[in-house]
Amino acid sequence: MGVQADLQATGAPAQMSQAPTQRGRAGAVEVSYCVVNTAKRTLLQRCLDAIATERNGVSFATEVLVLDNASRDGSAPMARDHPAVDAVIALSQRRGKAFCDSELLRNASGRYALLLNEDSELSPGATEALWHALEADPRAALAGARLVRPDGAPQACAWRFPTPLTALAATVGLHRLLVVQSTGTRTRVVDWCQSSALLVRRTAAVQVDFLDEDFFVYSDEVDFAKRLRDSGWRSLYVPEAMAVHHEQLSTGDAAGPRIVELSRNRDLYMRKHHSRRAALAVRWLTAWSYAVRALVATVLPGHSARRYWLHVRATLAPQRGFGIRELADRYNESLGADLSDVL
Repeated sequence: MGVQADLQATGAPAQMSQAPTQRGRAGAVEVSYCVVNTAKRTLLQRCLDAIATERNGVSFATEVLVLDNASRDGSAPMARDHPAVDAVIALSQRRGKAFCDSELLRNASGRYALLLNEDSELSPGATEALWHALEADPRAALAGARLVRPDGAPQACAWRFPTPLTALAATVGLHRLLVVQSTGTRTRVVDWCQSSALLVRRTAAVQVDFLDEDFFVYSDEVDFAKRLRDSGWRSLYVPEAMAVHHEQLSTGDAAGPRIVELSRNRDLYMRKHHSRRAALAVRWLTAWSYAVRALVATVLPGHSARRYWLHVRATLAPQRGFGIRELADRYNESLGADLSDVL
């Protein structure tokens, strides 16, 4: 498969293991479940269990692909042994989310690919609801599910594209009213949806050459949706489809690098799709918004002023700092050190 040659060429070889194909119905694959996992074995197990339940209820053929992002917690062997999984792509070096999603999209055989993080747990009927939404709208390339936290609280998951105006809305406290689009009970056209549970029309993804790997993580799905919109496609928010997003269970560590990566890729998006002047305006507006939160956090219990100040510094200097990309580089170096010890 294409992933094998590409990864070897980049110095990050992978292993693709195939299990006997298990499909919800006979015939050509309609939906490929595409899961990226980065050392979250327990969450991956729950994600795959939910997929197994979904596959039994859909009216079309499906497959399940898991890309394991160089985990060392036994995630890949567990995925290979899971009865719902058809193939596992095991990377030997850690890569960015855009790279991983693109590899899954390239290797999927379905007309549609349902991108999932390992911390996303599909609720019954989510696949059918997303599929019906794209089937009903031939101009739609993406359909995002409604995300809720484990306690059932709603999580914002669809937004307007970032601009200086959206940054200004956040500064004056109107972000939820003017920027968040994951509202209502009916399917609606939105600018972009979070990729934690996102159904993709694969022909559209091929047209724009998949996700841009310059976005290591964060803003990758925003850029993807923007390039699709510029090519005549659109995104849908589908509240009938629901997924539990265990985000707080998977993002507790490495807060500083995550903030740095978030800031640098927000700035990259602005410079790519707007201008340097617009990017600079967003930097200052966003930094001001976080600075206000930091000041408020000093008098409110349960809020971290330090975390908000980290956002301020990273926002004003997005090209500096130690981000998730550097964290992955350090991790890959440790993998090389382990290998040299064995050799």
